[in-house]
Amino acid sequence: MPASLPPPFLKKVWLKPEEVDRDAFPFARFPALLDDDFEMTFERPVTMFIGENGSGKSTILQALAEVAGFHAGGGTVGFQLHNTSNEGRSALARALQPSWLPKVSRGFFFRSDTYGEVARYIDDEGNPCMHKIPLWQQSHGESFLALFTERFTFQRPCLYFLDEPENALSPMRQMALLRFMRQWEDAGNAQIVLATHSPILMSYPGADLRWFDGRDIQPIAYADIEHVKVTRAFLANPDRYLEMLFEEAEDDGDG
Repeated sequence: MPASLPPPFLKKVWLKPEEVDRDAFPFARFPALLDDDFEMTFERPVTMFIGENGSGKSTILQALAEVAGFHAGGGTVGFQLHNTSNEGRSALARALQPSWLPKVSRGFFFRSDTYGEVARYIDDEGNPCMHKIPLWQQSHGESFLALFTERFTFQRPCLYFLDEPENALSPMRQMALLRFMRQWEDAGNAQIVLATHSPILMSYPGADLRWFDGRDIQPIAYADIEHVKVTRAFLANPDRYLEMLFEEAEDDGDG
């Protein structure tokens, strides 16, 4: 049954000026975080962070997950990888003040770089489907989807923070993830915040798309996203695209 208060549960975050070290990472790296009026609101169940590498999307996603009670290394609330620091939350997480309605502390924080260890922990705690292959013995893509289909249900409000899940998923499995996301949204008990480079995942209907350019964060339409435009142009004429690309490489080499 859906929660009495529908998602998004995390409504807004803003900076506490007294916690901002303007000369330290990530504040000095990303000018948007130096704005005293910085805030981020969530108005839809699904929000996507989009931008080039180094634009700040994963940094902010991790901080949001930490604010919600997840460890920076990923996993469920309360889980911490053995080889990660006990120093507490990141500087950005400490500086963010959240607004909840209601407060939710269940769900999962996915990071592709640590997921293998997280999967082993989940199996050690008890695989929910005992006769199926343990998560850590499956491929990243198989175990990632199995985790959500076999372990998590829609009966309680949950938060899902997913950092570039396409790294573990083929195009077909990315489309399977879109189907699961629709099921989570239809159940009325899930808020999803996702950082991605994948035009397939970006296409999710009704998602709130946010563009990170390293300086600012702005809403963006699907058709205006650089990843989408480049992918469409390449697939429309890959031979010509590759010819131009290799010609540029030869010119650079001659220089």
